Amino acid sequence: MRNFRNVPATKKKKSRKSAAKLSSSPTSLRTLADSLCLSPATVSFVMNRSAVADTIPQETQERIFAAARKLHYRPNFFARSLRTQRSLTVGVMVPEVSEGYAAMVMSGIEDHLLQEGYFYFVVSHRHRPDLIDEYPKLLLARSVDGLIAVDTPLRVNMSIPVVTISGHNGVRGVSNILLNHQRAAELALQHLVSLGHSQIAFIKGQEFSSDTEARWSAIKEAAQGLGLKVSGRLTMQLEGDNATPELGYQVTKRLLAGGRPFTALFAFNDISALGAIQALRGHGLRVPQDVSVIGFDDILSAAFSSPRLTTVRQPLRKMGLIAAETLLQRITQPGKDAYVREIMVEPELIVRDSTGPVATVRGQPGKRG
Repeated sequence: MRNFRNVPATKKKKSRKSAAKLSSSPTSLRTLADSLCLSPATVSFVMNRSAVADTIPQETQERIFAAARKLHYRPNFFARSLRTQRSLTVGVMVPEVSEGYAAMVMSGIEDHLLQEGYFYFVVSHRHRPDLIDEYPKLLLARSVDGLIAVDTPLRVNMSIPVVTISGHNGVRGVSNILLNHQRAAELALQHLVSLGHSQIAFIKGQEFSSDTEARWSAIKEAAQGLGLKVSGRLTMQLEGDNATPELGYQVTKRLLAGGRPFTALFAFNDISALGAIQALRGHGLRVPQDVSVIGFDDILSAAFSSPRLTTVRQPLRKMGLIAAETLLQRITQPGKDAYVREIMVEPELIVRDSTGPVATVRGQPGKRG
């Protein structure tokens, strides 16, 4: 027969509190290592993503991460920061945060920084010159280890590693991730020419966009090589800094009001292309039966628009990932004087439903019967 003891209520409460305190206390590195029958050093190398971790079998690394998740282990940020003499934080500058270009680039940056255990600050400058000049100083004052600038013209030398995406600048100490705009222009225009289009309208990017001039120069050169005439009367430029289809809608309305016929339209980005399609429909024109439309970037919604948008895919997420990888390499290897100044990525033409053969009615292309 068992003997039962009465435990005072106060002791029961204390016991429950002790258990709660114990369960809420963080798991130590040694506890995690003991649970895996590994040395604390091995676990530390893997959890802190040390260069030595590359010598540890992948299966062992996966076991360590799985156990860390199960035991809710978190590496000691401050200890790691003291050991590496770095803040493990980077700054990211973007024009704005919305659907499209910046959001897709950020997804690649975030994935790599999170994987490597880095925190980041994101600032949006809306193309204001004062903020473009001030934000790098503010981020530096917050002890960031490096800076990634997206579609942002940097004009100052920084004392930390800097990587730009579509920055198009020659500032010393900056690594540039760039798209091959010449190839992008060729892909788009060759596609339209193969469909019989010669009267092509263009929507240029805003003056403040870093890609505008580089892409426009590439378009003019590619057009010349294909024997196409680029007409000033069929060229419009986006205005305003809101990344919405409204901008493309408004410039296309002005283009149509000019009365000069065209059978295809090449837009600066997918957002403006979607607005252009709505303006064409409002004018009684069908896409692509009357006017073909081609965009640029291949944002997520491009494949789900109506019609589905033909576009030049800019590998935005990959560009963000490359930028983050390049920056962390420069941060973790500060002794290296040489650094990559330019990394070129290649575009891809994605053909969907918004482009088709030129329609010729009564000998007049682009006009409906």
